[in-house]
Amino acid sequence: MFKVTINNNTYEYNDKITLTELAKEFKPNAIVAKVDNRLRELTYYVNYDCKVEFLDLESSDAALVYESTLKYLVIMALENLYPGISVRFNQCVSRSLSCSILTKNIHITRLFLEKLEIELRRIIDADYPIVRYKMSIEEAKEFYKEKGYTDKAEVLEYRKENYVNQHECNGYINYMFGYLAPRTGLIKEFKLKLYYPDFIIQYPRAEANGTIPEFESSPVFGRMLKDAQDWATLCQANRLPLLNKYATERAVVDLVNMCETRHNNMLAELGEIIKLKSDTLRLICIAGPSSSGKTTFSHRLRIELLSRGLKTVKISMDDYYLPKNKCPIDEFGELDLEHVNALDLDLFNENLLSLIEGETIYRPIYNFQTGNRENGDPIKVSEDTIIIIEGIHALNEEVTKLIPKHQKFKIFISPNAQINIDNHNPIRATDIRLLRRIVRDLKFRGTDPSDTFKMWGSVRRGEFRWIYPFQEEADYVFNTELLYELCVLKKYALSALEKLNRNDEYFIQANRLVKFLKYVNDIDDKYVPNNSLLREFIGGSCFYGDDGSDDLGL
Repeated sequence: MFKVTINNNTYEYNDKITLTELAKEFKPNAIVAKVDNRLRELTYYVNYDCKVEFLDLESSDAALVYESTLKYLVIMALENLYPGISVRFNQCVSRSLSCSILTKNIHITRLFLEKLEIELRRIIDADYPIVRYKMSIEEAKEFYKEKGYTDKAEVLEYRKENYVNQHECNGYINYMFGYLAPRTGLIKEFKLKLYYPDFIIQYPRAEANGTIPEFESSPVFGRMLKDAQDWATLCQANRLPLLNKYATERAVVDLVNMCETRHNNMLAELGEIIKLKSDTLRLICIAGPSSSGKTTFSHRLRIELLSRGLKTVKISMDDYYLPKNKCPIDEFGELDLEHVNALDLDLFNENLLSLIEGETIYRPIYNFQTGNRENGDPIKVSEDTIIIIEGIHALNEEVTKLIPKHQKFKIFISPNAQINIDNHNPIRATDIRLLRRIVRDLKFRGTDPSDTFKMWGSVRRGEFRWIYPFQEEADYVFNTELLYELCVLKKYALSALEKLNRNDEYFIQANRLVKFLKYVNDIDDKYVPNNSLLREFIGGSCFYGDDGSDDLGL
């Protein structure tokens, strides 16, 4: 006899029981479960004392399992329709995935999507079981080569274990580098949409409370993703095995310098655009999600503009926070520093306008320890000086409402690498930012990864509310990704993540990152230039002090 605790109630069982059987009674719409703080597929059985928590689509862990299962079923359906077809998934606009058909002579049309949806619905309605089992690495390599999945066989060269998990469904076998739902009937909600030359797959998202978000075309952001995809293909580093070759074949210097040159070229392009507008331009607004590299980007843009004879001054939006007792409270009763009304917008606008009109202001300094503003030094700028502001709200017109639009230039920045583990499994841009944040928090703030995970949910909610809705207002989108950065971040992040105790509240999230980082080869950070944006996260930047602080007066 053993005891299982579910929803704070304890139940006794004599024989082993699968999570699927338990879910029927306690949460029929569950996609996956936590068992003693380990993520488990519902095909897993328990025969020991444990605590079980069933997760539905309002959980980010369950939403990721749903996404992986949906991709699995899309490939299965396509292979049923077009035997031998080759496909690739990529990140896309509007929190969706795009699917490219790599096989020549198969074109994506309305009829193609209609046939795919009919086959997908048939598979889902059949409610086929999805069974997980182990296969030796050597068997798996041969299996994938015979199937034409050479990209998967290449990834397995970097797997340390001597086996790989496979999932079988009605004769179809594939490995999605993650957990899957126990049966096809659970994957009911999805939308397919033409997005020439590819198609888009929309699916339920945890941050949308388990629903499919409304589609937003986002052409500006979409162009950045397309450029990133073209760049990764040009560099022959759009999959981890290809990226790893740069580390193993002593081509590190070439890759690092190619990526840094790309940033230099984009900065030069941006500098030229701003120079042409400089007669009327008074304000540059820089915004992007957490760990995009906004601070280093601001410094590098300042240098670029200096090289063109343009004078700038930087104003920190963080110094305009209201006292903590006047800040908004979020739905969890915590201070909401992500909220736009956490800023003293009236003072900020007044100060910007005063500077532009040639007046002297006393720029405030926000003391994050006391939660109050303190008086700073006086500042006055000449009429040909451009003011640079950066922060999560910088693109929000409300934040700079007193400044005419023609006097502002808005820049959205974010790291969006289009790199996959294999053709079926893209690496999420959010995970790259999260790894940057984990490394920086640990190095400069002594913050354990568990604490970074703890605040990440709040950060993400703030991004969806306050950053992404304004990204299409940008005059220029700057992709801050560096293809090689995963290879540099790995050695800092992996060791820290592996130290998290199995009982840690965020062990599941840490373990998910660990699993794909193990496939990444190391690149020594000695190859990273001291003005690289990556230095903001690993240290050694020429723009900051040893503690990561901007104490050089830049």
